[in-house]
Amino acid sequence: MDEIETLRMELDHFRAEKEKIREVLGRVGGKSHRQRDRAINAAFLIAVVGFFAFDVLRHALQWDIPLLPPSLLLEIAVLLVSVKIIWMIHRQAKVDHFQFWVLNSIEFQISLISRRLAALEERLQDAEAPSQPGSGGTGASG
Repeated sequence: MDEIETLRMELDHFRAEKEKIREVLGRVGGKSHRQRDRAINAAFLIAVVGFFAFDVLRHALQWDIPLLPPSLLLEIAVLLVSVKIIWMIHRQAKVDHFQFWVLNSIEFQISLISRRLAALEERLQDAEAPSQPGSGGTGASG
């Protein structure tokens, strides 16, 4: 009965870890953020291409717009590209943090398993040690 309870506790712990991982994945940006990311990428792309295209056309057709300095749209486009790069770095940092968390969790679990294995080996050696010297070769005592 004790082994069954231990296995149930381990199963409950596993389920709790699984739910924790699902929650973290949702916060990091799983499937729920994919459409938002595509919309943001499309907005950045349209804005940058639009600014560059308008500025190239303005110079090619020699439009003179008095309230708009000659290179302002190019500077805004470069600023948007810089903001997009910063945003991508931020997103990558979140992914790196999540990967570190997963690896740390795996290392913790491996360490627990290693300790349990060492304890089992020690128990096995303790159980075998008294039966070896005086058993007469049968090894049936226990």
